[in-house]
Amino acid sequence: MSLAGTSTPPRLPSPAPTPSKKAAAAMSAMALATPTKPSKKALVSLIDDERGSHSPASSSEADETKVDIDVSVYREQWVGEVDLPEKMEPLLMETKRRFVLFPIQYHEIWQMYKKAEASFWTVEEIDLSKDLHDWNNRMNDNERHFISHVLAFFAASDGIVNENLVERFSNEVQAAEARCFYGFQIMMENIHSETYSLLIDTYIKDPKQRGYLFDAIETIPCIKKKADWALRWISDERSAFAERLVAFAAVEGIFFSGSFASIFWLKKRGLMPGLTFSNELISRDEGMHTDFACLLFNHLKRRPHPDVIRKIIVEAVEIEQEFLTVALPCALIGMNADLMCQYIEFVADRLLAALGDPKVYNVANPFDFMDMISLQGKTNFFEKRVSDYAKAGVSSTSQGDGKVFSVNEDF
Repeated sequence: MSLAGTSTPPRLPSPAPTPSKKAAAAMSAMALATPTKPSKKALVSLIDDERGSHSPASSSEADETKVDIDVSVYREQWVGEVDLPEKMEPLLMETKRRFVLFPIQYHEIWQMYKKAEASFWTVEEIDLSKDLHDWNNRMNDNERHFISHVLAFFAASDGIVNENLVERFSNEVQAAEARCFYGFQIMMENIHSETYSLLIDTYIKDPKQRGYLFDAIETIPCIKKKADWALRWISDERSAFAERLVAFAAVEGIFFSGSFASIFWLKKRGLMPGLTFSNELISRDEGMHTDFACLLFNHLKRRPHPDVIRKIIVEAVEIEQEFLTVALPCALIGMNADLMCQYIEFVADRLLAALGDPKVYNVANPFDFMDMISLQGKTNFFEKRVSDYAKAGVSSTSQGDGKVFSVNEDF
């Protein structure tokens, strides 16, 4: 692995190779306990200013942190096979083999697709019959305000993710195995969007308020800010595929993380069983989508400079922290704002590790209930529904000769 620069900045040490299996292991076995937190002033702004910055940091703070180096230089610094043109990237290189699947060339990518396929569900499987009682009788106005706005963000965000998949990634990625995953992800994002729309339609009876929430990316400034950040990456013709891959890993891995945690907080309190069950299903799917982005990233031969990756992730963290502590404070539902900020930083470090980059924040997971849930859906065998189900026989058929027998070990 080597590093190439185009101008005067000093050569930086190359990061160690990061096979996708090691990246996935780093994500699942993360144990962060160092309390030291780097100063924001140590973070360098490296993404071209022409793209614009949506960081909540003040302009004076930005001036203090800016390094006296032409930031455009960093856009041309890469690691890996630095002289490889993007159009020659194996995953992106046009080939007639993209029209057929077998023989499988990218086995890990194919296995991720089969895992997603085995986790299919529909909105009809969610029981909302008990939620209205909790919404009307067990939740206060602050809690209803918070949850309705979180649902408004989610309802629009899945459409934005699909916009990127349809307009950019599905056109750029040529590997048939990855296209299979993206096709299935598009379908699941539609189901997520339908679910959130149904939740809003069920809980909010006033048509005017419903319309306000459905139009959240235009009517609610704090949601518009998150949407604009994601949409900016979709429309950016100057950024490389690898940069945008990191950005949308941040959208699904960071922008969703605090909102998922806030709904799981309701589950801990025994509220809104339909909402919290749908949250288990969707958070599992989004975790898989983030893992897939990291898997593709680690298959790329030429990857962005680590500081560019860090800048993207840190910017997403600051926007998400502002969203859940200032614009729509999680204190409305009784959550600690400082711990929420720490949790978002923990999730960001986990994502950086999966991308093969050093951690920035070095903090532990402050939410024990998220450790217990761990996005694995461990539930009692005798419950009517579990969210960690997989379609019978789907995932096993791609393993060996398909002669696999397994039962739920919990019983």
